[in-house]
Amino acid sequence: MTSTNLLITKEPPLAWFKLNRPELANALNSELLQAILKACNEIALDKNIHVVAIIGSGLKVFCAGADLSERKNMTEAQVIDYHLLIQRTMQAIESLPQPVIAAINGSAYGGGVELALACDLRVMIKDATLRLPEVKLGIIPGAGGTQRLPRLIGKSKAKEMILTGSPLTAEEGFQYGLINKIVSDSAEANDTFHKPLEKFVSAWAAEIAQAAPLSLQQAKLAIDSGFDKNLSDGLALETKAYLKLINTKDRLEALAAFAEKRKPNFTGE
Repeated sequence: MTSTNLLITKEPPLAWFKLNRPELANALNSELLQAILKACNEIALDKNIHVVAIIGSGLKVFCAGADLSERKNMTEAQVIDYHLLIQRTMQAIESLPQPVIAAINGSAYGGGVELALACDLRVMIKDATLRLPEVKLGIIPGAGGTQRLPRLIGKSKAKEMILTGSPLTAEEGFQYGLINKIVSDSAEANDTFHKPLEKFVSAWAAEIAQAAPLSLQQAKLAIDSGFDKNLSDGLALETKAYLKLINTKDRLEALAAFAEKRKPNFTGE
């Protein structure tokens, strides 16, 4: 089943996941979550895609989080099913073998922030803010926010953001290490997507994709798998990931290219 709520644009080596619910601030209803989940399963196997980027439609909101208009009609069992679905979707994004960039084209709230947290890297426009308002709505962040945010910016700052529900600016996010890059260029008023942000992210993705695809995957896996381990166990994971690359064609190609003073032609093998 295809969904107009999510547009998939492949520009190898980059693939875009474009949230396409501008009339509802790109809120995450069940259909959109299922579409993202399906797209992750397909892109994970696409050897032509080395980087994935996620952006929202419009120029004001990246993603408003859960679709409350859908949720208000749910039974308690359906709310639980939705909660499991959004968690599974965020885990699918986080577990993609390719590096994933959140292109934060506007402010993000609740699950929209958690969507960005599930990505590996985050680029944000200057005037946007991030906010986790759940405690003021009688709940807590439930799509990974209480776990991923402290791991990214530290427990104290994460508690401040979650317990107060206060917005975080792009500059503050950059200072905390949550936001990697800030884009200050403005988009045209009639743009469907934030073109300066798309251009910046595409260029950064192209730079990242110059690396050997398998090296990107193993580096991401080693970092993610070893983050919560002690140093000894983490180093063992690093060695395991390193050894998987020793006999790859791309490693031999890199050595040959270095000797011949040319750019390597990586094939992901």
